[in-house]
Amino acid sequence: MLGRFKKTEAVGAPEFLVAGLGNPEKKYTLTRHNSGFLCVDFLAEKHGFKINKLKFKAVIADTVINSHRCIVMKPQTYMNLSGEAVKAAADFYKIPPEKIIVIFDDISLDVGRLRIRRKGSDGGHNGIKSIISCIGSQNFPRVKIGCGKKPHPDYDLAAWVLSEYKKDEAPELKKALDNACCAV
Repeated sequence: MLGRFKKTEAVGAPEFLVAGLGNPEKKYTLTRHNSGFLCVDFLAEKHGFKINKLKFKAVIADTVINSHRCIVMKPQTYMNLSGEAVKAAADFYKIPPEKIIVIFDDISLDVGRLRIRRKGSDGGHNGIKSIISCIGSQNFPRVKIGCGKKPHPDYDLAAWVLSEYKKDEAPELKKALDNACCAV
């Protein structure tokens, strides 16, 4: 979406908002539902910026990606209220929906798989539902990171997405995070 990352001087107002979705407490750090947080943390580590400024009910970084000034954020509202943080930042910087890139988990995709969409419905994801409700639009790009299907149909969905990735899933997850960073 923005191409390869290059550190250059930021000029003018931010053009893009990149939001990785997740839950803020330490106990959720490595859970499937925190795939968006994991991705933007990986992005920051890989490209040498820190996401550590508290603003808009989120921790943010103001950085440059491929010559575009961007706000990279991790909403601290918990997943189901992510839209509050995204809307606050988008309104403040006057960033239109089509320049808000949201990165989040998707249980319909195997671990290691990505799906990129320019727009769409919430697909049953409460974080996306919150963003659509708050910004009043479905027309924002998404990078969906596969977190794997439930082990069986009767498995509790909340328990599944709040479970940690297994050790044997780590290589596929790392590959997905790397590819998601390149996709942004």
